[in-house]
Amino acid sequence: MPGENLTHDEARTRKNLIQTHTYAVALDLTQGPDVFRSTTTVRFSAEAGSSTFIDALTATVHSITLNGSDASASAADGARIALDDLRDENELVVDADMRYTNTGEGLHRFVDPVDGEVYLYSQFEVPDSRRVFAVFEQPDLKAEFQFTVTAPSAWQIVSNSPTPEPVPVSDGVARWEFTPTPTISSYITALIAGPYASVRSELTSSDGRTIPLGLFARKSLFEYLDADYIFEKTRQGFAFYEQKFNRAYPFEKYDQLFVPEFNAGAMENAGAVTFLESYVFRSKVTDAIRERRVVTILHELAHMWFGDLVTMTWWNDLWLNESFAEWASTIATAQATEWTEAWTTFQAMEKSWAYKQDQLPSTHPVVATINDLEDVQVNFDGITYAKGGSVLKQLVAWVGEEAFFAGVSAYFAKHAFGNTELRDLLSELETASGRDLTEWSTKWLETAGVNTLHPEVTVDSEGTITSFSIRQTAPADYPTLRPHRLAVGFYTLDDGRLVRTDRFELDIDGERTPVAEIVGRARPDLILLNDDDLAYAKIRLDEESLRVAMEHLSTIENPLARALVWGSVWDATRDAETAASDYIDLVLGNIAAETESTTLRTTLNQLVLAAGQYVAPERQAGALERVADELWGLAQQATPGSDAQFQFVKFFASAASTPTQLETIAALRAGAITLNGLEIDTDLEWELLVARAAGDHATVADIDAALERDSTASGQQFAAQARAARPSSADKNAAWSLIIDDDSLPNTLVAYTALGFRRAQDTTVLTEFVDRYFDVLLDIWNSRTYKIAEHVAVGLYPSSLANAHLRDATAAWLDTHSEPAALRRLVVENLAGVERALAAQERDAR
Repeated sequence: MPGENLTHDEARTRKNLIQTHTYAVALDLTQGPDVFRSTTTVRFSAEAGSSTFIDALTATVHSITLNGSDASASAADGARIALDDLRDENELVVDADMRYTNTGEGLHRFVDPVDGEVYLYSQFEVPDSRRVFAVFEQPDLKAEFQFTVTAPSAWQIVSNSPTPEPVPVSDGVARWEFTPTPTISSYITALIAGPYASVRSELTSSDGRTIPLGLFARKSLFEYLDADYIFEKTRQGFAFYEQKFNRAYPFEKYDQLFVPEFNAGAMENAGAVTFLESYVFRSKVTDAIRERRVVTILHELAHMWFGDLVTMTWWNDLWLNESFAEWASTIATAQATEWTEAWTTFQAMEKSWAYKQDQLPSTHPVVATINDLEDVQVNFDGITYAKGGSVLKQLVAWVGEEAFFAGVSAYFAKHAFGNTELRDLLSELETASGRDLTEWSTKWLETAGVNTLHPEVTVDSEGTITSFSIRQTAPADYPTLRPHRLAVGFYTLDDGRLVRTDRFELDIDGERTPVAEIVGRARPDLILLNDDDLAYAKIRLDEESLRVAMEHLSTIENPLARALVWGSVWDATRDAETAASDYIDLVLGNIAAETESTTLRTTLNQLVLAAGQYVAPERQAGALERVADELWGLAQQATPGSDAQFQFVKFFASAASTPTQLETIAALRAGAITLNGLEIDTDLEWELLVARAAGDHATVADIDAALERDSTASGQQFAAQARAARPSSADKNAAWSLIIDDDSLPNTLVAYTALGFRRAQDTTVLTEFVDRYFDVLLDIWNSRTYKIAEHVAVGLYPSSLANAHLRDATAAWLDTHSEPAALRRLVVENLAGVERALAAQERDAR
């Protein structure tokens, strides 16, 4: 729609013309299932006589009144409302109908299939508060927001301010009139409404205030909400942040709401955080997911200060929000909760994500160039979150943790409820640490790409090191060589175990850094660059260290060191330097002893990818069969009831392909085969059924029967995945049609259907969709909301093919489509994945 894609230039121009003061937003949620009534009163100052616009994605405009005079509804085009001849002080009233969505954007409406109850929640980041009320939709036009909500009296209504007592309006209908918020950005305002079940608690803030706490979930899911544990992690986070930031929690209350069909992990609405409903565990989950939930809880809580109290001026500084929250939530998890190995998790998950993203053609500096809203939509990526968090970790090591927190405290004090840019944070850190961060910022935040560090070692005939240096390289497109603070670990075999015997911490810079203190020492069995993971850089093992790792990785006691070795070999496999078959040997020979759940989960995902796409094509079927067989063997040998046993079963199911393997899955699901300590609960039963469907061992009738037993929202999602995973052309066409030919499918069913669609043991079934994908891509992008279009662009890309035909068709589309930039970026990333797979296949075939 014209006018939807706000540009940075437009935002700057508007900011120079106006300053917002207050919003009064009245919402009537009793108008039926399609639309709701929204009446917005905005007070703002302006340059007298000037013209601008306000954002509003409307269904129907009833009236527009500017400074007491009727402004013709023709001033609204469905995306913007033109405002002319402004005064020094202005009052605008917009009365309109707005649409509910089922895409997770704006005000999302969900009907629980269990009991027919209606649940609503808002999701406004990046530009979707304009789907609910008329608003100057940019982060630097902050204001106070006062919400009044008319809704069924049986509902719970939650917003940023404490929920008031409802006032009866008519039979079964009530009105809630909230007090105004502090001065905040529109994208962190919130409204959650429906018959949510809740539990309450409270804590005492560092300034002595009592902060009410609330937890909310759908009634049909509420029995699974482990409220005491979530409250405990919340209290630990509050205590940690208030002490480290030297600033009390900035809002009146803190509600956490688990909402259906959510697109992200969570959203930092001020005082009303929304979470992915999957974080309410109705079935057993891995320890990796349990830890991820804690990190997410603390990530969103960190945003209350970094993002909500102090907000970036424009989206190019999104990293000021997300990178900080990534780093802060990890250190808080490691230091304030029982998940003390959070930095190992960070290395295994976040850093591997960052390294992957930083090697794509679409990589960008941490401080990105954001020309418009479409740019920022695709910028919630591994650079903004994980690389930024990694870089902040290195900055903390460089300036010192105490100085870093002192600078952050001063930053909050100076800019509370305001907007900032990169320089504002750096200046406070410079003052606190005494270091000039100009060069550091230029190299780490304002340039793209990841460096690779190689050990260069020579030894004499007796095994004594005669020279040792660290060589740093950079990709040709991003040639910056950066300074790194890192450690070198020496690991020696002792009674069959690799034990760290020496550690050398140093600064490196430039192309080659000699390490004189290592010369003259006996060469260890394994040399590990970036031991303890201080630096952000890819690392390589020398040939001898790689040989030792292949046999003895599992004997390294420190889980972070193991994660670094796992990551190094995987990265070399992705870069087609190490054969995928060798990586498979490494994993299957060492994974049984891995203790860290996220490392296990990440490595097993990579194992299945290597077998299915990176091994030479003529050996892929055999590789997958071997991987599945050995994972089943590992599951049988694992400690009963352990996380490892659970993960080995799940990944066995994802890799299973032969009739014997699929029969084993059927027997396990039916109880004919049992593993001591393993319960086939609801979600695992679905995963096993999806595996059988993908192998053509489960019919549509089998899926329908399972759905009848579990007719919940989760059951519907699994059923959609299972149907789409079935291997025939007819099944794949049915999945395709559900998404492409019908725009009514909600976001989660689109995502699960696409997940099943891509699953194919005989990938040739996807060949017919290559040309069809590119035929519809642009139309889908222009006609659907961003999240649905993204699901199509990524989820329906037949990446499982990983062949030259897919590569060439993708390159041809890119050659003829330079716009839209955001869509092009997604397609470029799709192509990069195929090109990596082809390079890995060629390397493996040697």
